[in-house]
Amino acid sequence: MADIDEIDGVSDEEVEALTAGEVLQKLEEAWLNEKFSPELLEAKTDLVDCMLEQVTEMEENIKRAKKGDFKVVLHRMEIDRIRYVLSSYLRCRLKKIERYTTHVLEQESNRKEEDVCHLSPEEFTFAKEYGTTMETHMKNLVLRHMPPNLQTMDFKQTTIRPNLDSYVFLRVIEDTDGVLVEEETLDTG
Repeated sequence: MADIDEIDGVSDEEVEALTAGEVLQKLEEAWLNEKFSPELLEAKTDLVDCMLEQVTEMEENIKRAKKGDFKVVLHRMEIDRIRYVLSSYLRCRLKKIERYTTHVLEQESNRKEEDVCHLSPEEFTFAKEYGTTMETHMKNLVLRHMPPNLQTMDFKQTTIRPNLDSYVFLRVIEDTDGVLVEEETLDTG
């Protein structure tokens, strides 16, 4: 496969050339990390965009292939698998944005310029619009029917935050010095 340029938080001079397989592997890693993390992680829009371009190229190649070729079936299955990973990754991020809208927007507003942004520009726009819509909906549907002394509500006080004290399961990919694992916790299977 041809090399694909991937920009993952590095400057133009440090652009890293990755194959489509390596980009897919990084995307799957980002997907699993996002899926099992209690909070919203850094957006990997460059990986998503790169894989979407790759899927488009693969679909064009399939259109040019012979109709009865068995490779076409395999390529279609691979495209479906990549689409599943992409959509699951994006769905997971949207679910967290919808659940923790106020918290996520609060974090983004408190973020320093040099800090890593956890939302893509599209996600940030969605979060703002979603938060505004939910607040308006709450006011129109519930609060206006309440007694006058209960019609005001500070939505920042009702912020749902991710449980950062929840357990997270890890899988070690490479050896790291300075981390001690007790013998009875090692898998001897």
